[in-house]
Amino acid sequence: MSRHPSRPAQDALTLEPIAVTRSCFQDKFGVPRQPGLTRHAWADLIIQPPYNREDAFRGLEDCSHLWLTFQFHEAVRAEWRPTIRPPRLGGNKKVGVFASRSPFRPNSLGLSVVRNEGLRRHNGDLVLRIREHDLIEGTPILDIKPYLPFADAVSDAEIPWASALPIERLPVEFAAEAEAQLNALDPERYPEFRALIEDVVAYDPRPSFRRGRIEERIYGAHLYDHNVRFRFSEAGVTVLTISLLD
Repeated sequence: MSRHPSRPAQDALTLEPIAVTRSCFQDKFGVPRQPGLTRHAWADLIIQPPYNREDAFRGLEDCSHLWLTFQFHEAVRAEWRPTIRPPRLGGNKKVGVFASRSPFRPNSLGLSVVRNEGLRRHNGDLVLRIREHDLIEGTPILDIKPYLPFADAVSDAEIPWASALPIERLPVEFAAEAEAQLNALDPERYPEFRALIEDVVAYDPRPSFRRGRIEERIYGAHLYDHNVRFRFSEAGVTVLTISLLD
């Protein structure tokens, strides 16, 4: 006797976002290469109808961390490639796409562990606040699950080329103008903004072929609604200005 699915397979595979991300990261440049590297990154997940019911999240308050399945919505491509060049290997060596966490994948799906900061109602929306994430503005969230320490933390897991932190943190200093601009911001609206900036620039967000170079070039990262401009030198990184985006 054959078993039949309760609905057609093509319907069962249709994905509908549970939530949309409102992130401190406005674009890809500056986003940490893995969640957890930027402990001060905050985001709100705006739960979408018909999932915006508190009873669907009952018990979530007991979970310190969550798994998020999401779409790399700015990395969707018509065609996929079987190999990629991981930044951890200097961008020079290829590995199979399924041996990597590249956003350029057949189904453009991502998976991240984030810290749960609680559920609330805000302006009529049901909002799940998170931090220690790597999601950019507008990221569609496809599933939310609790992180189970006894099952999800594998103590003897190995991957030789990604066993340590990506790079050492660089020293960070703020120019006088940046200090003044930072001190004028509302800490409620921009939580832990200084620490977020330090995390982003200290890990050198430049492309692999530029990382470690001393340059006169000024870089900018869009965090919240501000453009953070910074420069690399022999002493580390200097944050130059923190100004509102046009």
